[in-house]
Amino acid sequence: MGIVDFILNLAGLLLWLNWRSIRFDPLTKRLPATLMGTLRPASPAKFRRWHLLVFLGGLLLLRAAVYHWIAPLWVFKLDCGVVAPPFRSDSLGGMLLFSFLSFGVTLGIFYVVLLLLSLLQGPETIHRLVKIPLGRVDRWSAPVKIILPFFIAAFAWIVLGEVLGRAQILPPAQSMTLRVEQSVVIALGVYLVWKFPIALLLVLHLLNSYLYFGQHPIWNYINTVAQKLLSLLQKIPLRAGRVDFAPVVGLVIIFLAAHFIESGIKTRFFNIPGLVGLYRMLPL
Repeated sequence: MGIVDFILNLAGLLLWLNWRSIRFDPLTKRLPATLMGTLRPASPAKFRRWHLLVFLGGLLLLRAAVYHWIAPLWVFKLDCGVVAPPFRSDSLGGMLLFSFLSFGVTLGIFYVVLLLLSLLQGPETIHRLVKIPLGRVDRWSAPVKIILPFFIAAFAWIVLGEVLGRAQILPPAQSMTLRVEQSVVIALGVYLVWKFPIALLLVLHLLNSYLYFGQHPIWNYINTVAQKLLSLLQKIPLRAGRVDFAPVVGLVIIFLAAHFIESGIKTRFFNIPGLVGLYRMLPL
């Protein structure tokens, strides 16, 4: 069911992106003073922008109903990083809540990745695909874009934690202080999502360094962005002849750092808890 849920979330994400991007379709903004303004669609428009949101809502409602009827004894878990609230499928209300929250998490992860790409500012040809869903946020300053996921995730968990506590899906918080502490730990874990797009960019950059994939603008974008990610390693001699080990070292650093941040460091002499350990230790 996890794969099915993932595919349905991707379908919902495509509907959302179409809703966000349809207003940039040149045929929807026909100005008589321009050549494009003289063009007309071959067939009359049958769908409007708001129809896509209706389809998205229908998809999420239908998914909840199907989960409830087909798998009445299944337990779905909502992956929130350091915590995964369980949802029993024998409750239709629980499945409705899970369906919308599961898509919300997917949408949130997508925008966190877009913020990373916006910070890296690759060539404009491909960067336009980042600008369209982000909108005005893409023009905000780098410090604001860096802290934005933290504050949105923290606020979302304060609200969501109360909802899940009242629904008895999670134990209710003993105080608002505890809820805020939980939100801080969970919001810090949001940045661990960045390890996946960073790893993908570095791997593709490494492959393109030794294999020729053509002159598509996407490869120029990947190489430019990867060089920015590896800029901190430029002062270290990581090249042996024609072989550049910087992408490999970057991958190792990224995944080791993410592992230690999430799980902590345990040795015979000291124990530094990660985000998972900090969440379990609350209240601090």
